Amino acid sequence: MCPQDSPTQTRTKIRILIVDDEPLARSNLSVLLRPDPEIEIVGECGSGVDALEKIRSARPDLLFLDVQMPECDGFDILEMLGVDLPPAVVFVTAYDQYALRAFEAGALDYLLKPFDNARFERALERAKQVVKRGKDEPRKLERLAIKSVGQIFFVRISEIDWIEAADYYACLHVGPRTHLLRRSMADLEKELDPKIFCRIHRSTIVNLARVERMEMNADGEYGVLLDNGASLRLSRRYSKELQSRLGVGEAHPS
Repeated sequence: MCPQDSPTQTRTKIRILIVDDEPLARSNLSVLLRPDPEIEIVGECGSGVDALEKIRSARPDLLFLDVQMPECDGFDILEMLGVDLPPAVVFVTAYDQYALRAFEAGALDYLLKPFDNARFERALERAKQVVKRGKDEPRKLERLAIKSVGQIFFVRISEIDWIEAADYYACLHVGPRTHLLRRSMADLEKELDPKIFCRIHRSTIVNLARVERMEMNADGEYGVLLDNGASLRLSRRYSKELQSRLGVGEAHPS
């Protein structure tokens, strides 16, 4: 009988996706990666739009990502992926001015074209070690990258007071500031810690730690008041769930 790889050996392969709008750049990375027996290249993408779909379907461990691409650039991808973001991201670009943003967004390394083989090997080895350490650790959504008019904001999940739907966006209320995130409410709800966040309306998710009290309005409906003074509408559909999550029995009109 011919020897076969065990499931454990198969799982140790580090799955890599290459994203760059230049075919030559993708080819160069592929040539550098293929000799490594620990590597499996799961695909190459020439646009950010294609990359989003491929990342969600192929679930790569390591992403080599260009910054400037048509329609959807590298930072757009980081903003929209949420917990679908691979464990390790290495930016590969000819533009040095984005390095600080890349590291703030959680990138592991920043390869500036043209780079030599030794520099690439250092970046790859570091990424492989990070992926191996995190294989058995669940991914946690700790902060969100939000792109807005030439700036990128990094919002810690714990600092969000509440979230409301805004057409195809989600509006994050963080203290006195608001940020528009290009994600659906349904996607965000799946990724947020249910011990911390609760849906109170089809268009509203609240941070339970910010809830100060529930108060009945003139129409006999309960509203949710936050410790910053914000008043949010509570749907009857979500009322029982909210009260259960807050550790109280169902409230009734007096």
